[in-house]
Amino acid sequence: MRKSRLIWIILLVVLLAAGVAVAVLRKPAAPPTLDTKTAMAAVGALELLPSDVTLVRSRDLRQVLPLSGALRAVNQAAVKARVAGEVREVLVREGEAVQAGQIVARMDGTEYQAREAQARGALVAARGQLDIATKARDNNRALLAKGFISQNAFDNAASQFQIARANVDSAKGALDVTAKTLGDTTIRAPIAGLVSNRTIQPGEKVPVDFHLLDVVDLRKLEMEAAVPTSDIQRVALGQEVQLRIEGASQPVAGKVTRINPATQSGSRSIIVYVEVDNPQLLLRAGMFAEAQLTLARRNAVLTAPASAVQTVNGQPVVYLIDKGVLRQVPVTLGIAGDDGEGGAVEITGGLAEGAQIVRSNLGTLAPGTPVTIARATAAAVTPAAVAAPAR
Repeated sequence: MRKSRLIWIILLVVLLAAGVAVAVLRKPAAPPTLDTKTAMAAVGALELLPSDVTLVRSRDLRQVLPLSGALRAVNQAAVKARVAGEVREVLVREGEAVQAGQIVARMDGTEYQAREAQARGALVAARGQLDIATKARDNNRALLAKGFISQNAFDNAASQFQIARANVDSAKGALDVTAKTLGDTTIRAPIAGLVSNRTIQPGEKVPVDFHLLDVVDLRKLEMEAAVPTSDIQRVALGQEVQLRIEGASQPVAGKVTRINPATQSGSRSIIVYVEVDNPQLLLRAGMFAEAQLTLARRNAVLTAPASAVQTVNGQPVVYLIDKGVLRQVPVTLGIAGDDGEGGAVEITGGLAEGAQIVRSNLGTLAPGTPVTIARATAAAVTPAAVAAPAR
Protein backbone atom coordinates (compact mmCIF):
# COMPACT_ATOMS: atom_id res chain seq x y z
CA MET A 1 0.00 0.00 0.00
CA ARG A 2 2.76 2.42 0.95
CA LYS A 3 4.66 1.56 -2.19
CA SER A 4 1.67 2.41 -4.36
CA ARG A 5 1.19 5.82 -2.71
CA LEU A 6 4.88 6.65 -3.27
CA ILE A 7 4.55 5.90 -6.99
CA TRP A 8 1.55 8.23 -7.28
CA ILE A 9 3.36 11.05 -5.48
CA ILE A 10 6.37 10.76 -7.83
CA LEU A 11 4.08 10.76 -10.86
CA LEU A 12 2.31 13.90 -9.62
CA VAL A 13 5.62 15.76 -9.14
CA VAL A 14 6.72 14.87 -12.67
CA LEU A 15 3.45 16.15 -14.12
CA LEU A 16 3.75 19.47 -12.22
CA ALA A 17 7.33 19.97 -13.45
CA ALA A 18 6.28 19.34 -17.04
CA GLY A 19 3.47 21.90 -16.74
CA VAL A 20 5.82 24.56 -15.41
CA ALA A 21 8.25 23.93 -18.29
CA VAL A 22 5.52 24.27 -20.90
CA ALA A 23 4.36 27.57 -19.36
CA VAL A 24 7.89 28.99 -19.41
CA LEU A 25 8.46 28.04 -23.03
CA ARG A 26 5.18 29.67 -24.13
CA LYS A 27 5.99 33.03 -22.39
CA PRO A 28 6.63 35.82 -25.05
CA ALA A 29 10.16 37.28 -25.29
CA ALA A 30 10.74 40.72 -23.74
CA PRO A 31 10.99 43.64 -26.27
CA PRO A 32 14.56 44.83 -27.03
CA THR A 33 15.85 47.77 -25.05
CA LEU A 34 16.84 51.12 -26.61
CA ASP A 35 20.55 50.22 -26.52
CA THR A 36 19.88 47.04 -28.43
CA LYS A 37 17.99 48.94 -31.17
CA THR A 38 20.85 51.43 -31.51
CA ALA A 39 23.40 48.66 -31.81
CA MET A 40 21.33 46.92 -34.47
CA ALA A 41 20.94 50.13 -36.49
CA ALA A 42 24.69 50.75 -36.35
CA VAL A 43 25.40 47.39 -37.93
CA GLY A 44 26.49 48.03 -41.60
CA ALA A 45 27.17 51.80 -41.21
CA LEU A 46 30.31 53.16 -42.91
CA GLU A 47 32.51 55.31 -40.69
CA LEU A 48 34.78 57.76 -42.52
CA LEU A 49 37.56 59.97 -41.31
CA PRO A 50 37.34 63.74 -41.90
CA SER A 51 40.23 63.39 -44.34
CA ASP A 52 38.18 60.90 -46.41
CA VAL A 53 35.54 63.47 -47.38
CA THR A 54 35.58 66.85 -49.09
CA LEU A 55 33.24 69.45 -50.56
CA VAL A 56 32.84 70.28 -54.22
CA ARG A 57 33.98 73.90 -54.57
CA SER A 58 34.45 76.49 -57.30
CA ARG A 59 38.17 76.92 -57.96
CA ASP A 60 40.63 77.90 -60.68
CA LEU A 61 41.84 74.77 -62.44
CA ARG A 62 45.05 74.55 -64.43
CA GLN A 63 45.99 71.75 -66.81
CA VAL A 64 49.69 71.38 -66.20
CA LEU A 65 52.80 69.69 -67.52
CA PRO A 66 55.30 68.77 -64.79
CA LEU A 67 58.87 70.00 -65.24
CA SER A 68 62.01 69.94 -63.14
CA GLY A 69 65.48 71.39 -63.32
CA ALA A 70 68.07 73.62 -61.68
CA LEU A 71 68.14 77.41 -61.71
CA ARG A 72 70.94 79.36 -63.30
CA ALA A 73 71.62 83.04 -63.91
CA VAL A 74 70.53 84.42 -67.27
CA ASN A 75 73.48 86.85 -67.23
CA GLN A 76 76.81 85.52 -65.98
CA ALA A 77 80.39 86.20 -66.95
CA ALA A 78 83.74 84.47 -66.52
CA VAL A 79 86.50 87.00 -65.84
CA LYS A 80 89.80 85.91 -67.42
CA ALA A 81 93.31 87.31 -67.62
CA ARG A 82 93.89 89.12 -70.91
CA VAL A 83 97.66 89.28 -70.45
CA ALA A 84 100.18 87.01 -68.78
CA GLY A 85 101.82 88.18 -65.60
CA GLU A 86 101.85 88.27 -61.81
CA VAL A 87 98.67 89.10 -59.90
CA ARG A 88 99.38 92.07 -57.64
CA GLU A 89 96.03 92.32 -55.79
CA VAL A 90 92.52 90.89 -55.84
CA LEU A 91 89.93 93.35 -54.57
CA VAL A 92 86.82 91.13 -54.24
CA ARG A 93 85.78 87.84 -52.66
CA GLU A 94 82.96 85.36 -53.15
CA GLY A 95 79.55 86.82 -52.36
CA GLU A 96 80.54 90.47 -52.82
CA ALA A 97 78.48 92.68 -55.10
CA VAL A 98 80.26 94.41 -57.99
CA GLN A 99 79.21 96.97 -60.59
CA ALA A 100 79.93 96.83 -64.29
CA GLY A 101 83.40 98.31 -64.90
CA GLN A 102 84.49 98.02 -61.27
CA ILE A 103 88.15 97.06 -60.74
CA VAL A 104 88.32 93.54 -59.30
CA ALA A 105 92.05 92.75 -59.67
CA ARG A 106 95.37 94.26 -60.78
CA MET A 107 98.39 92.62 -62.37
CA ASP A 108 102.02 93.70 -62.47
CA GLY A 109 102.25 96.24 -65.30
CA THR A 110 105.96 97.15 -65.12
CA GLU A 111 106.92 95.34 -68.31
CA TYR A 112 103.92 96.67 -70.21
CA GLN A 113 104.64 100.23 -69.05
CA ALA A 114 108.15 99.92 -70.50
CA ARG A 115 106.77 98.65 -73.79
CA GLU A 116 104.35 101.56 -73.94
CA ALA A 117 107.15 104.04 -73.33
CA GLN A 118 109.20 102.41 -76.10
CA ALA A 119 106.26 102.58 -78.52
CA ARG A 120 105.65 106.21 -77.61
CA GLY A 121 109.30 107.07 -78.34
CA ALA A 122 109.12 105.27 -81.69
CA LEU A 123 106.08 107.36 -82.58
CA VAL A 124 107.91 110.59 -81.75
CA ALA A 125 110.85 109.54 -83.94
CA ALA A 126 108.53 108.57 -86.80
CA ARG A 127 106.82 111.93 -86.63
CA GLY A 128 110.23 113.66 -86.78
CA GLN A 129 111.15 111.70 -89.90
CA LEU A 130 107.78 112.61 -91.39
CA ASP A 131 108.43 116.33 -90.82
CA ILE A 132 111.81 116.07 -92.57
CA ALA A 133 110.31 114.12 -95.46
CA THR A 134 107.45 116.62 -95.77
CA LYS A 135 109.85 119.59 -96.06
CA ALA A 136 112.05 117.76 -98.55
CA ARG A 137 109.08 116.92 -100.74
CA ASP A 138 107.76 120.49 -100.65
CA ASN A 139 111.21 121.93 -101.53
CA ASN A 140 111.67 119.49 -104.39
CA ARG A 141 108.24 120.37 -105.74
CA ALA A 142 109.28 124.06 -105.89
CA LEU A 143 112.61 123.16 -107.53
CA LEU A 144 110.85 120.93 -110.04
CA ALA A 145 108.55 123.79 -110.98
CA LYS A 146 111.58 126.01 -111.72
CA GLY A 147 113.35 123.26 -113.63
CA PHE A 148 116.26 122.92 -111.21
CA ILE A 149 115.69 119.17 -110.55
CA SER A 150 114.44 116.32 -112.59
CA GLN A 151 111.11 114.56 -112.19
CA ASN A 152 112.93 111.48 -110.95
CA ALA A 153 114.50 113.43 -108.07
CA PHE A 154 111.11 114.76 -107.04
CA ASP A 155 109.56 111.28 -107.19
CA ASN A 156 112.26 109.99 -104.80
CA ALA A 157 111.44 112.77 -102.32
CA ALA A 158 107.74 112.03 -102.62
CA SER A 159 108.39 108.33 -101.94
CA GLN A 160 110.39 109.18 -98.82
CA PHE A 161 107.44 111.23 -97.61
CA GLN A 162 105.02 108.31 -98.15
CA ILE A 163 107.37 105.98 -96.25
CA ALA A 164 107.68 108.41 -93.36
CA ARG A 165 103.92 108.83 -93.13
CA ALA A 166 103.44 105.03 -93.13
CA ASN A 167 106.01 104.75 -90.34
CA VAL A 168 103.99 107.22 -88.28
CA ASP A 169 100.80 105.19 -88.79
CA SER A 170 102.64 102.02 -87.81
CA ALA A 171 104.06 103.65 -84.70
CA LYS A 172 100.58 104.86 -83.73
CA GLY A 173 99.22 101.32 -84.06
CA ALA A 174 102.06 99.89 -81.98
CA LEU A 175 101.42 102.50 -79.27
CA ASP A 176 97.69 101.68 -79.24
CA VAL A 177 98.47 97.98 -78.84
CA THR A 178 100.88 98.53 -75.96
CA ALA A 179 98.51 100.99 -74.31
CA LYS A 180 95.68 98.45 -74.47
CA THR A 181 97.94 95.71 -73.12
CA LEU A 182 98.90 97.96 -70.23
CA GLY A 183 95.20 98.69 -69.62
CA ASP A 184 94.46 94.96 -69.55
CA THR A 185 96.61 94.60 -66.45
CA THR A 186 93.73 96.29 -64.63
CA ILE A 187 90.88 93.74 -64.55
CA ARG A 188 87.30 95.02 -64.39
CA ALA A 189 83.93 93.33 -63.89
CA PRO A 190 82.14 92.97 -67.25
CA ILE A 191 78.64 92.96 -65.68
CA ALA A 192 76.99 93.94 -62.41
CA GLY A 193 76.29 91.08 -60.03
CA LEU A 194 77.77 88.92 -57.30
CA VAL A 195 81.15 87.20 -57.28
CA SER A 196 80.37 83.47 -57.26
CA ASN A 197 83.83 81.97 -57.66
CA ARG A 198 87.41 83.16 -57.18
CA THR A 199 90.38 81.05 -58.27
CA ILE A 200 93.40 83.36 -57.72
CA GLN A 201 95.43 84.85 -54.91
CA PRO A 202 97.87 87.80 -54.96
CA GLY A 203 101.36 86.77 -56.05
CA GLU A 204 100.27 84.06 -58.47
CA LYS A 205 101.59 84.13 -62.04
CA VAL A 206 98.90 83.41 -64.57
CA PRO A 207 98.92 82.87 -68.36
CA VAL A 208 96.68 84.54 -70.90
CA ASP A 209 92.98 83.47 -70.61
CA PHE A 210 93.46 82.13 -67.09
CA HIS A 211 90.08 81.90 -65.29
CA LEU A 212 90.21 84.43 -62.44
CA LEU A 213 86.64 84.62 -61.09
CA ASP A 214 82.93 84.46 -62.00
CA VAL A 215 80.25 87.13 -61.72
CA VAL A 216 76.53 86.25 -61.81
CA ASP A 217 73.54 88.55 -62.05
CA LEU A 218 70.78 87.00 -59.92
CA ARG A 219 68.07 89.49 -60.84
CA LYS A 220 66.92 87.14 -63.59
CA LEU A 221 67.18 83.37 -63.33
CA GLU A 222 66.10 80.62 -65.67
CA MET A 223 65.32 76.93 -65.29
CA GLU A 224 66.43 74.55 -67.99
CA ALA A 225 63.93 71.69 -68.24
CA ALA A 226 63.58 68.74 -70.61
CA VAL A 227 60.19 68.24 -72.29
CA PRO A 228 59.35 64.97 -74.09
CA THR A 229 58.84 65.37 -77.82
CA SER A 230 55.28 64.05 -77.42
CA ASP A 231 54.36 67.10 -75.32
CA ILE A 232 56.42 69.83 -77.01
CA GLN A 233 53.57 70.74 -79.40
CA ARG A 234 51.56 72.00 -76.42
CA VAL A 235 54.36 74.27 -75.18
CA ALA A 236 54.56 77.86 -76.41
CA LEU A 237 56.49 81.03 -75.59
CA GLY A 238 54.96 83.10 -72.81
CA GLN A 239 53.15 80.22 -71.08
CA GLU A 240 52.82 80.54 -67.31
CA VAL A 241 54.87 78.29 -65.05
CA GLN A 242 54.53 77.78 -61.28
CA LEU A 243 57.80 76.75 -59.62
CA ARG A 244 58.33 75.23 -56.19
CA ILE A 245 61.97 75.83 -55.36
CA GLU A 246 63.89 74.15 -52.59
CA GLY A 247 64.37 76.58 -49.73
CA ALA A 248 61.53 78.89 -50.88
CA SER A 249 58.37 78.91 -48.75
CA GLN A 250 56.04 80.14 -51.52
CA PRO A 251 55.62 79.13 -55.18
CA VAL A 252 57.36 81.40 -57.68
CA ALA A 253 55.88 82.49 -61.01
CA GLY A 254 57.81 82.19 -64.25
CA LYS A 255 57.22 82.00 -67.99
CA VAL A 256 58.60 80.18 -71.00
CA THR A 257 61.03 82.49 -72.81
CA ARG A 258 62.98 80.14 -75.09
CA ILE A 259 62.58 76.71 -76.69
CA ASN A 260 65.58 74.87 -78.06
CA PRO A 261 65.10 74.05 -81.76
CA ALA A 262 66.90 70.69 -81.53
CA THR A 263 66.37 67.51 -79.52
CA GLN A 264 68.88 66.25 -76.98
CA SER A 265 70.91 63.24 -77.97
CA GLY A 266 70.01 60.12 -76.07
CA SER A 267 66.81 61.27 -74.34
CA ARG A 268 65.32 62.79 -77.53
CA SER A 269 63.75 65.49 -75.36
CA ILE A 270 63.67 69.22 -76.08
CA ILE A 271 65.03 71.82 -73.67
CA VAL A 272 62.66 74.58 -72.56
CA TYR A 273 63.92 77.67 -70.70
CA VAL A 274 61.72 79.17 -67.99
CA GLU A 275 62.63 82.69 -66.84
CA VAL A 276 62.07 83.78 -63.22
CA ASP A 277 62.33 87.32 -61.86
CA ASN A 278 64.36 87.57 -58.65
CA PRO A 279 64.40 91.29 -57.72
CA GLN A 280 65.08 90.66 -54.01
CA LEU A 281 67.86 88.15 -54.76
CA LEU A 282 66.24 85.53 -52.53
CA LEU A 283 66.89 82.72 -55.00
CA ARG A 284 70.33 81.39 -55.86
CA ALA A 285 71.82 79.75 -58.91
CA GLY A 286 71.89 75.97 -58.64
CA MET A 287 68.66 75.62 -56.62
CA PHE A 288 66.50 72.70 -57.76
CA ALA A 289 62.90 73.41 -58.77
CA GLU A 290 59.78 71.34 -59.40
CA ALA A 291 57.56 73.22 -61.83
CA GLN A 292 54.14 73.03 -63.43
CA LEU A 293 53.71 74.53 -66.88
CA THR A 294 50.14 75.74 -67.46
CA LEU A 295 48.81 74.24 -70.70
CA ALA A 296 45.18 75.33 -70.16
CA ARG A 297 43.25 77.23 -67.48
CA ARG A 298 39.63 77.21 -66.30
CA ASN A 299 38.59 79.96 -63.89
CA ALA A 300 35.90 79.48 -61.21
CA VAL A 301 34.82 75.93 -62.16
CA LEU A 302 33.58 73.13 -59.92
CA THR A 303 36.41 70.75 -59.08
CA ALA A 304 36.80 67.48 -57.24
CA PRO A 305 39.93 65.54 -56.28
CA ALA A 306 40.98 63.11 -58.99
CA SER A 307 41.01 60.33 -56.37
CA ALA A 308 37.26 60.84 -55.77
CA VAL A 309 36.29 59.84 -59.31
CA GLN A 310 35.89 56.15 -60.11
CA THR A 311 34.72 54.33 -63.23
CA VAL A 312 31.77 51.96 -62.93
CA ASN A 313 30.63 50.21 -66.12
CA GLY A 314 32.52 52.78 -68.18
CA GLN A 315 30.81 55.74 -66.45
CA PRO A 316 32.72 58.13 -64.13
CA VAL A 317 31.01 58.30 -60.74
CA VAL A 318 31.57 59.81 -57.33
CA TYR A 319 30.18 58.77 -53.97
CA LEU A 320 27.91 61.50 -52.59
CA ILE A 321 26.96 61.71 -48.91
CA ASP A 322 23.31 62.86 -48.91
CA LYS A 323 21.54 63.14 -45.53
CA GLY A 324 23.93 60.63 -43.99
CA VAL A 325 23.42 58.05 -46.73
CA LEU A 326 25.87 57.06 -49.44
CA ARG A 327 24.80 57.60 -53.05
CA GLN A 328 26.61 56.72 -56.27
CA VAL A 329 26.27 59.71 -58.62
CA PRO A 330 27.34 59.72 -62.31
CA VAL A 331 29.25 62.88 -63.24
CA THR A 332 30.40 64.63 -66.40
CA LEU A 333 34.08 65.58 -66.42
CA GLY A 334 36.02 68.40 -68.06
CA ILE A 335 39.78 68.86 -68.04
CA ALA A 336 42.12 67.38 -65.46
CA GLY A 337 44.74 69.51 -63.75
CA ASP A 338 45.67 71.17 -60.48
CA ASP A 339 43.29 73.34 -58.41
CA GLY A 340 45.85 74.53 -55.88
CA GLU A 341 45.28 71.56 -53.56
CA GLY A 342 46.62 68.83 -55.79
CA GLY A 343 45.38 66.74 -58.69
CA ALA A 344 41.76 67.56 -59.55
CA VAL A 345 39.19 67.24 -62.33
CA GLU A 346 36.56 69.66 -63.59
CA ILE A 347 32.94 68.65 -62.80
CA THR A 348 30.67 69.92 -65.59
CA GLY A 349 27.56 67.99 -64.58
CA GLY A 350 26.07 65.75 -61.88
CA LEU A 351 27.04 67.69 -58.76
CA ALA A 352 26.27 71.08 -57.25
CA GLU A 353 28.63 73.35 -55.35
CA GLY A 354 28.92 72.40 -51.70
CA ALA A 355 28.13 68.72 -52.24
CA GLN A 356 29.92 66.42 -49.78
CA ILE A 357 31.69 63.53 -51.49
CA VAL A 358 34.13 60.78 -50.59
CA ARG A 359 37.62 62.05 -51.36
CA SER A 360 39.59 58.83 -51.10
CA ASN A 361 39.27 55.83 -53.39
CA LEU A 362 37.89 53.26 -50.95
CA GLY A 363 36.98 50.77 -53.64
CA THR A 364 33.44 49.84 -54.67
CA LEU A 365 30.95 51.00 -52.01
CA ALA A 366 27.32 49.95 -51.58
CA PRO A 367 24.84 52.77 -52.33
CA GLY A 368 22.34 53.30 -49.52
CA THR A 369 24.91 52.56 -46.82
CA PRO A 370 24.57 54.84 -43.77
CA VAL A 371 27.64 57.03 -43.31
CA THR A 372 29.10 58.54 -40.16
CA ILE A 373 32.04 60.93 -39.94
CA ALA A 374 34.45 60.21 -37.12
CA ARG A 375 35.22 63.15 -34.88
CA ALA A 376 38.76 64.45 -34.91
CA THR A 377 40.65 63.51 -31.79
CA ALA A 378 41.43 66.33 -29.43
CA ALA A 379 44.97 67.64 -29.59
CA ALA A 380 47.22 66.40 -26.88
CA VAL A 381 48.09 68.95 -24.21
CA THR A 382 51.72 69.90 -24.46
CA PRO A 383 53.89 70.23 -21.36
CA ALA A 384 54.26 73.94 -22.07
CA ALA A 385 50.46 74.36 -21.81
CA VAL A 386 50.33 72.89 -18.31
CA ALA A 387 50.35 75.67 -15.72
CA ALA A 388 53.27 75.61 -13.35
CA PRO A 389 52.36 74.85 -9.73
CA ALA A 390 52.10 77.89 -7.47
CA ARG A 391 55.05 78.47 -5.22
